[in-house]
Amino acid sequence: MMKSEQDRFDSGGRIPNSDQLHTKQNFQHFMLEILNPLKPYYSEGGARLNLGVTMAHYDQNATWMEAFSRPLWGLVPFWAGGGSDEAFEQLYRRGLAAGTDENHQEYWGECSDFDQRFVEMAAISYGILFTPEVIWNPLSDHEKDCLAAYLLKINAHPLPVCNWILFAVLVNIALRSVGRPYSEEMLETYLQGLETFYLGDGWYQDGDSGQKDYYISFAIHFYCLVYAKVMEQDDSVRANLYKERARVFGQQFIYWFDETGEALPFGRSLTYRFSQVSFFSACLLAEVYPFSLEIMKGLIVRHLQNWMAKPIFDRDGILTIGYGYPNLMMAERYNAPGSPYWGMKTFAFLMLPNEHPFWRADAVAYPEKLIGTACAMPAADMLMWHYGTHTTAYTPGVYSPNGHGQIVAKYGKFAYDSRFSINMAKSEYELHENAPDSMLAFLIDGYVYVRRICEERKITDQSVWSRWSPYPGIEVETTVIPNENGHVRIHKIKSSVSCVAYDCGFAVNRGSIEPVGYGSAVDGDATRAFNSYSSCAVKAAEGQGTGEIIIADPNLNLLYPKVAVPAVKYQIRKGKQTIQTEICVAVE
Repeated sequence: MMKSEQDRFDSGGRIPNSDQLHTKQNFQHFMLEILNPLKPYYSEGGARLNLGVTMAHYDQNATWMEAFSRPLWGLVPFWAGGGSDEAFEQLYRRGLAAGTDENHQEYWGECSDFDQRFVEMAAISYGILFTPEVIWNPLSDHEKDCLAAYLLKINAHPLPVCNWILFAVLVNIALRSVGRPYSEEMLETYLQGLETFYLGDGWYQDGDSGQKDYYISFAIHFYCLVYAKVMEQDDSVRANLYKERARVFGQQFIYWFDETGEALPFGRSLTYRFSQVSFFSACLLAEVYPFSLEIMKGLIVRHLQNWMAKPIFDRDGILTIGYGYPNLMMAERYNAPGSPYWGMKTFAFLMLPNEHPFWRADAVAYPEKLIGTACAMPAADMLMWHYGTHTTAYTPGVYSPNGHGQIVAKYGKFAYDSRFSINMAKSEYELHENAPDSMLAFLIDGYVYVRRICEERKITDQSVWSRWSPYPGIEVETTVIPNENGHVRIHKIKSSVSCVAYDCGFAVNRGSIEPVGYGSAVDGDATRAFNSYSSCAVKAAEGQGTGEIIIADPNLNLLYPKVAVPAVKYQIRKGKQTIQTEICVAVE
């Protein structure tokens, strides 16, 4: 049930009403409710959208371009599906003309190598591909020349070897679609380069970073499905290949969602929030059906409703940087005030024609056959277990060491759960500041050391094994074995130092605006934290341990501003030893 108006105001501001999401008109209105609050913040020329004072690593002109461009991920399918909003249409025609004219005071600036502007060109290209009658045809010849020349700059600079290469693919096919100069050579180079990312079972890695996270769904697959839709006649081989890979991927990716619509909090760019489900929207656009229309509609509806029940907007109705609430602690260095509008990708299905059966389909529940089952995803370095009321990913801790912020927390934990979420570390000095949920944390000389990256790993249908070293002179082999009540961790430790280590369970919500009935209990080598809807119990099954509760500093968890972490404290001696910890969870 949605919050009352007073509850909405108290919890963060204006929340679009998502109670009724069934017809095309419902979804169109809902999408505009999210974007309408932006209108007062566009500049006179339309090319700049100023949403805040926090900064990303790129320059201010790129920040304004990003905020301007990202709403197009929702507006373009809205227009393509027959929707109309004169104010936005005028704003975007005016803004595209001003932002790409080097003689205009709102010019977005010159492009350089690895430029953020290339990211935002993808949304503009999306518009040229699907709604030229709105944002291309009405422009004057001079304005078209400026826009086309600006987009073409993407071919003159190197791009990061990751999902960015597909921005250039979209730009080139967009320019091609309106008869403007483009680079067939760069288009082919990048499409061939994409094949070096492919791992099998529908999974890619995000280029040379090796990361497997939401960028595979809301970037690589999303853009490939756009390509498949646009180029299905001119490049049918690739179009069919991309569609088949997406179908296979979707049958695994569904495990990243639970029955409530909550998604797995894993990896970077989590501030893009409801873009988590945009893969299924792109599937609908490209006529790819890993599941029935009813199941896919149910996923999308529940996911959007779940997000709209959270305080993710400010008092003016602007999306904030954060996850379950505004939170800069979890942000990457590329998160500017307009970044969260990447989430508008989820509205790709608005392009579907009025007569499409999606609009008549019922939004059915999560597939019952998947509840209580496990799904090994070796290509994704993950073992998923769907418990019925929540879903958990068990991971070995694989990620690029060249991260963008809080990479250890986003990739290095033993388990990631849709309902417990994860903590970000505030420091490496104190347990309550580090808040190491779902980690084995070693305390040495006042510092907290956790798994930062694994040196070897193995994923099977029953377990996840990793070998890692948190500190010079300490080697750990960890085996995580899921079961119907949670999971068991077996740590084989070889240490040249004596210290203590905390094997930590999930972070449990202990209350924020509303009380949640939080409580805790410690009994010898076991401890438990609980609230009115969930609990996590941690017990030493092998090794001498003492139960403890870690009260994390506020605002470190992605979903809950105040959490507690149940843990078992072990004495680590020099030499070899094995400790085993049982984690038992329950979610209503």
